[in-house]
Amino acid sequence: MKGTLWLAWRQQRALILTGAALLLAVTAWVVVMRTGMTGFISSHHIPTSTCKGWDGDCESEAARTLLDDYNGPLRALGSLSTALPVLIGIFWGAPLLGRELESGTWKLALTQGVGIGRWFTTRYALAAACTVLGSAVLAALVAWWWSPVSNMLNGLYWHDGYIFNATGPAAIACALFGLAAGTAAGLLIRRTLPAMAAVLGAVVAVRFALNSFRSDWISPQLWISQGDAPRREVGSGWSTGEFGFVDAAGRRHAIADACPWGEGLPDLKTCMAQKGFTGRYRTVYPSSDFWTFQWIETGIFLGLAAVLTVLIAYVLRRRLL
Repeated sequence: MKGTLWLAWRQQRALILTGAALLLAVTAWVVVMRTGMTGFISSHHIPTSTCKGWDGDCESEAARTLLDDYNGPLRALGSLSTALPVLIGIFWGAPLLGRELESGTWKLALTQGVGIGRWFTTRYALAAACTVLGSAVLAALVAWWWSPVSNMLNGLYWHDGYIFNATGPAAIACALFGLAAGTAAGLLIRRTLPAMAAVLGAVVAVRFALNSFRSDWISPQLWISQGDAPRREVGSGWSTGEFGFVDAAGRRHAIADACPWGEGLPDLKTCMAQKGFTGRYRTVYPSSDFWTFQWIETGIFLGLAAVLTVLIAYVLRRRLL
């Protein structure tokens, strides 16, 4: 290791080694906790494969105890993975250029015959590589620990923020976005502490927006049951909360407006017959949509990170050359 790579390593090694040590500690904790969880499942003969969804065939006290004991720690790990992009943006991205510009030490590197492009590219590439590796490992740990109790009873489901935001390629892409946002803030503001505050607001705002509009990316599936037969159970799907009746023409009618329940009102079957309803419906995102949502948000985060990286390169050349 020599040249700009050695310099980048020297300046970032404290963060890299600290992050690696914390990741090893988290890995050890997850291994211990997951081993205890799978041991509990085995010793109490809990059929986790049939416990999927609220309608799963699993009402044992042992199953409920299992989730009561491990939902909290799983949420804690998911929260850590979800918060990682913010932490990377604040403690790695913002100081990456901001501290150099604030103190003026970037000038020393350029006096050694190193171009601004090479100086930035090496520093940023090392940080990005560590970001991808660290976020991928943490996301994999969340998914690995959660898998035996995934979508189970009153546990964590694939669409819960503790799982969706903490696993899959979107978690890794969001971490890269956090790094890019922090680096851009440090470059533009040129003061580390204000840049940290700016990246905190930026990453949280983008995450909040995506969480708010996630269900608008694709249309849910329409599930229809004929006659007055019970609606198809949601299982491990993500219900939109929209359900009601369909008439012979295929038009949908919300249940609150069509056949409200209450004392003195006709029963369901009578109401449907009186109003000419031929079936019941509900709209649901099946669990297979997890990957569709993931790849959409991965593309958004990577696109934002790419735009910010181009902006950083442009501003560097205009301001420092």
